[in-house]
Amino acid sequence: MQIDKTLYRGRADEGRLEKERRCYDLLDSLGVEYFRVDHEHADTIEACREVESLLGCTICKNLFLTNRRQTDFYLLIMPGGKPFKTRYLSAQIGSSRLSFGGAEDMERLLGVTPGSVSLLGLMNDPGGAVRLLVDRDLLGEESFGCHPCINTSSLRMSMADVRGKLLPALRHDPTYVNLPWEIE
Repeated sequence: MQIDKTLYRGRADEGRLEKERRCYDLLDSLGVEYFRVDHEHADTIEACREVESLLGCTICKNLFLTNRRQTDFYLLIMPGGKPFKTRYLSAQIGSSRLSFGGAEDMERLLGVTPGSVSLLGLMNDPGGAVRLLVDRDLLGEESFGCHPCINTSSLRMSMADVRGKLLPALRHDPTYVNLPWEIE
């Protein structure tokens, strides 16, 4: 993967999609300091490994999930290296038969495409159709890494700013879950 090995402070506007610029607008309006790395498409955690070393933090795994009837939608944010099995989450949130949400629902509800899902996509869900789920292991992290609604850039911001400024502005109260590191 081609990576611009420069760590930038703050936004970029030239040649950026509107949805990415809106992420920067939101962060700037909240006074959230953030750092950015630009790169080729990085739509998996494995593709983000080099980006993580430049950012100096782990990029979160962001999973867009739905129930079997596709009436309830969830954004699960968890440590990038942690494995995921739906059975460990289902009981904690009272929803069985979870699966990955479709690209159309992702675009409609979060304004993002597969591989670009992130916490920042919740700014496109003012009605709260997507329930935010956060793995408790992230709470101990100093920094938070995610895409700005496009997978050609990655951001690092402090977890204190995420919890104290960004989450209140997104108006999606998180449900904290405990997912295991070891899967049977």
